[in-house]
Amino acid sequence: MKIGTLTIGQSPRVDIIPELKEAIGFEVEIEERGALDDLTWEEVKDLFPGPDDYILVTRMRDGKEVKIAERLTIERMKKCIADLERIDVDFIIFLCTGEFPKDITSKKLILKPSKLVENTLRGILQEGMIADIVPSADQIPLMEERWERTNPNLKVIVEAVSPYTGTDAEIEKVAEKIAKTNANLIVLDCLGFNREVKTIFRKITRKPVLLPRTLLGRVAGELMER
Repeated sequence: MKIGTLTIGQSPRVDIIPELKEAIGFEVEIEERGALDDLTWEEVKDLFPGPDDYILVTRMRDGKEVKIAERLTIERMKKCIADLERIDVDFIIFLCTGEFPKDITSKKLILKPSKLVENTLRGILQEGMIADIVPSADQIPLMEERWERTNPNLKVIVEAVSPYTGTDAEIEKVAEKIAKTNANLIVLDCLGFNREVKTIFRKITRKPVLLPRTLLGRVAGELMER
């Protein structure tokens, strides 16, 4: 089987794919596409978010963090999906936990991290509190609204630290803040967060931590395993 991955930034995502493959559990062929693949940094600036935009945080090929407006990337995402369909991947994985319009569809199965995380939480935590960790403080109001809309039975604390530019000290500071709360579970709400960040949060907070990239990998492995 062959998997297609779609990042809202630029491919290859050398920061994600190795851990994704490890979580899948066996060797697979992966075709990567990125919504910003054919753009220069100057051209990407045209996609920067305005005051009222839904903000997405992602990574350029050289590792640089970038914020883009969701509405300005939708058509580029659709072109990537069409390209992955043409090369006949078995299914497609979104490498972003953001919410996307319903018209982003495919003839292939699509694994959407936002939906996997939301439904996983519904299955394991019917009431209580979650701590949602996002890449940028600009996203905090958006995430508070999202969780109130999608899972109103849960209280939510939203904190921000970048998986791309945040230092260990900054990550530890956020983890220490969460450790003092009554959160039942922590969601590292960005595909940029890795197992090292998960380890920091788990060690400091002693709370369960959900890492979307490994959740995706395990679901993908289940779909592919013979």
